[in-house]
Amino acid sequence: MTVPKSNLLHVSNKVYPDGLPAPRSKFAAAAVLLTIVMAVLDGTIMNVALPTIAHDQGVSPAHAIWVVTAYQLAIVVALLPFSALGEAIGFRKVYLSGIAIFGLASGLCAMAPNIEFLTAARVLQGFGGAALMSINGAIMRHIFPQSKLGRAIGWIAMTVSVSAAGGPTIASGILAVATWHWLFLINVPISIFAVIIGYFALPFNTPTRNRFDFISAFLNMLTFGGLVSALGNVGTESSLALIIVQFVVAIVAGIALVHRQLSKDRPMLPIDLLRLPIFTCSIGSSICGFCGQMIAFVTLPFYFHDVLGYSIPVTGLLMTPWPVTTAIVAPIAGRLADKYSPIRLTGMGMGLFAVGLFATTFVPAEGSYIGMIAALSVCGAGFGLFQAPNNRLILTSAPRDRAGGASGLLSTARLTGQSIGAALAAILIGTTGQFDLNSVMIAATIAAVLSTLICEGRRHALRTGLIASPTNA
Repeated sequence: MTVPKSNLLHVSNKVYPDGLPAPRSKFAAAAVLLTIVMAVLDGTIMNVALPTIAHDQGVSPAHAIWVVTAYQLAIVVALLPFSALGEAIGFRKVYLSGIAIFGLASGLCAMAPNIEFLTAARVLQGFGGAALMSINGAIMRHIFPQSKLGRAIGWIAMTVSVSAAGGPTIASGILAVATWHWLFLINVPISIFAVIIGYFALPFNTPTRNRFDFISAFLNMLTFGGLVSALGNVGTESSLALIIVQFVVAIVAGIALVHRQLSKDRPMLPIDLLRLPIFTCSIGSSICGFCGQMIAFVTLPFYFHDVLGYSIPVTGLLMTPWPVTTAIVAPIAGRLADKYSPIRLTGMGMGLFAVGLFATTFVPAEGSYIGMIAALSVCGAGFGLFQAPNNRLILTSAPRDRAGGASGLLSTARLTGQSIGAALAAILIGTTGQFDLNSVMIAATIAAVLSTLICEGRRHALRTGLIASPTNA
């Protein structure tokens, strides 16, 4: 097929009101999905590479963990500022800059002479990742027409799931034939390729030209950085005084941030969007859902490996059905969300997710693998049925010109839920003195049930007229 030169090799700043024309839309989507693969892989492969990095650098495991922590913290504190910046100067500029920063930082990580330099480079890499993750949903909303947004979000969910599932295998394969430096070097050509595609294909939006609020960005950093740091230290050997100080800093900064945002027309913390019932319910159900997911994700590998005595390969194989079924179901759910009520789908999906989590408590410890594989497959299918429709609701219940704020808060909700889930898992494991799968998975089930109740409460409120249906959903 011959592609007209004007479609790809000519960069026009025309703003399309309802999606890009073909084939430009396909190339733009490819650029977004490629960067998502890069960012997700970089987050998952590090868990496998940490022991190798620690040994090579001659540092303790606790010291090496900062290679992961620094990356995660940088992403958390930068999500909302980058989404606000995208609305102010244009999503395209922020996204292309994020790809370039991520690629540059990856090269610096590969050349790191010591663990301190590597950690600093990972912070820069995290900022690049935040620029990508904060607005990928908003970019997709400008790439595809409203009638196809659900399937586009489903592709994002599928890409994340496949990348997360393949990360450990890819890392193991690279480490088997090369040093850990190549885990970062592979990002450099990918980022260059993505920048080239993105430069010609990514859409333009009408920027607001608002001045960037550095004070709000600083308060946001203290709020979410302090919260995630405190949650990460809960259940560990960290000082209780340190944890209390981190929570206090997060709360005080959060109050100041909210107070400052009340006077803003386009607040960095999108309080204006949180006044929309559909949007707020979707954010709340996302936080609870990802909390339940993270409780299970953190604890099940320990159960398989330390309690049941399975090998690392078997443990990895047992965890694989979850992301695989999510990857299969998410695109289907996205298409269904474009044709039918996404609100009904979210309740069904999260209810199925809760059933799968609770089903793991009935699997005998000495039984076959089949029962656990079946239960985790139900978890993956349920979460895939929930995630794409719920994310579609988050993006479409907000006005189109506030897509950046909606996308930024979507990613923030996911990371917040995961941080809370990890903290709860650490508390449950640390306080019982021994690993009790039932108590852990019941806690995860409760989080999923709470998310289900929010979804169903939202549907009931819409059906009875307590809240109005969004015009864009």
